[in-house]
Amino acid sequence: MENPDNKTEVVLLACGSFNPITNMHLRLFELAKDYLHETGKYNVIKGIISPVGDAYKKKSLISASHRVTMAKLATESSDWVQVDDWESSQNEWLETLKVLRYHHQKLASSTPANSLQNAVPLIKPGRKRKQEANRYIPAKKYQLSPETKGVPQLKLLCGADILESFGIPNLWKLEDITEIVANHGLVCITRAGNNAQKFIYESDTLWQHKNNIHLVEEWITNDISSTKIRRALRRGQSIRYLVPDAVRAYIEKHNLYSPESEDRNTGVILAPLQKHARGCKQEQTL
Repeated sequence: MENPDNKTEVVLLACGSFNPITNMHLRLFELAKDYLHETGKYNVIKGIISPVGDAYKKKSLISASHRVTMAKLATESSDWVQVDDWESSQNEWLETLKVLRYHHQKLASSTPANSLQNAVPLIKPGRKRKQEANRYIPAKKYQLSPETKGVPQLKLLCGADILESFGIPNLWKLEDITEIVANHGLVCITRAGNNAQKFIYESDTLWQHKNNIHLVEEWITNDISSTKIRRALRRGQSIRYLVPDAVRAYIEKHNLYSPESEDRNTGVILAPLQKHARGCKQEQTL
């Protein structure tokens, strides 16, 4: 979408565990917004935090209901970053690409020039419109170009660790990576000395779409992480000023993190790897 200043409107989407959400997660949005605005080409109109569902099966992952609530508390004071619980409410783990497709469809459906009435099957008698509006439409049934007139660009916001995770065997599908960087693009927050640029150079897929990958260097370094927050909590140490006060109060009220919660999903294979293993077994039986 082009605004009166001839700048491309952008929506930033951050997916992840947010276990718990920290001040660093919130800083990613501000850093990305500043960078994109400073290029003179973009106007960031919205940020979306999408916590992963429980079915992801990551070690130490507490209930999505708590993680979504904490994220909402953390963004109460923001006038442009909001939390979306669609991904976290799914019974099965969803690939990041499917979450991007869902939010792109949602943006398109809210743009008058690109009504989805021809892409979405007619609502069956008796079915509530609310249910139709919030469901995911598989790509085979619904194809909409990211360049569709009037629809803001939806870019995946992430840290360098996510970018580098593209290289972990069986964690991402190559076709998913290709569609993410080709049709949407990445805004990746890096730190001085990080090898993100080298990682892009060494990947033919990422190199081909390097102009759609924005590397944002974080000059005011911040080493806060959810893992370190949980470690401090297990040891009875203060996390004040590391997470929003409302999040800290919520954690204390519900006693969310403990040695027991840290052992959750121990020994369980991560959902993407489980899915890959099932796919290999099915191929072997054919």
